[in-house]
Amino acid sequence: MIELRSGEVVLRVDPTDGGRIVSLIVRGVERILPKARARATAPPIYWGCYPMVPWPGRLAEGRIPTDDGEVRLEPNLPPAAIHGLGFDKPWDVVERTATAVTMACAMRGLGWPFGGRARQTLRIGSSRLDLELEVGDLAVRLDASEVLVVDADLVPTGAVRAVTKHEDLRSGPALGDRRLDHVYVRAKSPALVGWPDLDLAIEFGDSLNTVVVHTPSEGVCVEPQTMWPNAPLLAARGITGSGLRMLEPGESLRASERWTWRAA
Repeated sequence: MIELRSGEVVLRVDPTDGGRIVSLIVRGVERILPKARARATAPPIYWGCYPMVPWPGRLAEGRIPTDDGEVRLEPNLPPAAIHGLGFDKPWDVVERTATAVTMACAMRGLGWPFGGRARQTLRIGSSRLDLELEVGDLAVRLDASEVLVVDADLVPTGAVRAVTKHEDLRSGPALGDRRLDHVYVRAKSPALVGWPDLDLAIEFGDSLNTVVVHTPSEGVCVEPQTMWPNAPLLAARGITGSGLRMLEPGESLRASERWTWRAA
């Protein structure tokens, strides 16, 4: 439980239970309906104060029409999907002071296919409570139109092909549920990684124009490299252009990159 104070005002927040406000005491009186006095139901929607994200209220039968067809979520209050995904999940504490806390939560569950991340900040004053909610997603931009063909073990075969729509990062798309483990070749600097609150530019030299982008569910990897994976074996088969360089005694190879960031 996190407790924030400003004068006689006391705010209590539970990051493990939906990131919700569980208590707000003003002038000695509780202003938030506590769990003990609420209806005992599943899902737990009748107590405290919490963000309804990424949608508020009811979605009839969990239906979301999109340009690519209808998404059907699992109803959590049949026959509807209600109040989003964050109210029954733990939130990660990003930052905390004596009067403010910022928390974040990944948007997943009920078959939600779009990904995304919510971030909320609660800030208490002697006569006010500020609540901020931001929803966004990690985005990656990379100026590359080709990737390496790989075998079943994700080892490059030496062939190069054009990116598909799903793999194309040139416009800086939000990743959502896009799962990549690809080797982009002849990439141009910089690569850009964008969070809702921060933009990161990864600048790299010409010798690092092979860039692996890996996006498992728990994070993202953007890796400028001097050569293709499997380059020694590919070179032995007569395949050129892999970036492989064999250093003789006394020779050296230098590569550099620079990270810069700014508030989004």
